[in-house]
Amino acid sequence: MKGISFYFMVLAVISVTCGMALGIHMAISHDHTLAPVHAHLNLIGWVTMALFAIYYHIVPQAGQGLLAKIHLAVATAGVVTIVPGIALAITKQTEGLAAIGSIITLVSMVIFLITVVKTGKARD
Repeated sequence: MKGISFYFMVLAVISVTCGMALGIHMAISHDHTLAPVHAHLNLIGWVTMALFAIYYHIVPQAGQGLLAKIHLAVATAGVVTIVPGIALAITKQTEGLAAIGSIITLVSMVIFLITVVKTGKARD
């Protein structure tokens, strides 16, 4: 694995490592208040980023060019804003960062949709 797919996989593994650490902390402390943070970190950070990595690995031409780099940057920004944003919302500090992170994450998925469609059409 190399290029964009490698970077997405690194982001995925970092996310799952942090998600596991948070899960262990919650289990030890018997405080599961941040369970939604744990869930989003594992789903968006681990699963989604790993799926992006696999797609870019299987369809290497999708990882070429500026759009893939933009996708990586936006997806990374999404994870690093939505996860702490959810924590802030749960602890009733602010919902703003969660909202921003949600929008950034949605934009990341739209970029991926464009990538998949564009790459699929090019293969026809």
